[in-house]
Amino acid sequence: MSEFGKPVAAAGTVSFGIVVAPVVALCDTFSIARGNALSIRKVSIRQIKAARALLAWSQEQMAEQSSVSVPTVKRIEAADGPIGGRDDTAQKLIAALEEAGIEFIPENGSGAGVRLRKDIQN
Repeated sequence: MSEFGKPVAAAGTVSFGIVVAPVVALCDTFSIARGNALSIRKVSIRQIKAARALLAWSQEQMAEQSSVSVPTVKRIEAADGPIGGRDDTAQKLIAALEEAGIEFIPENGSGAGVRLRKDIQN
């Protein structure tokens, strides 16, 4: 059993006609308890700040693009680690950055990161 907030694997199967494929998602125990096991992605505050820098957005532009208040953006970016606060706020920030062309690279042994989608790069 995992401690609160520590990653755990949630597994199941999804049937597509005759083929049955396993489904595994990385999530935290809080998300599982709330029934959101497959909807929460792990994105760090450092990734959010790096993505914003890659787009050359100010905190004010980030707030405007994500429909989140400037004080909320400042408060979130003042911390470190995974994004805290409300899930919908984190999703708004992530969605705004992805819409602008950011791809979040998950931790895969080489470290998490961000990059611009190929179709956005000059």
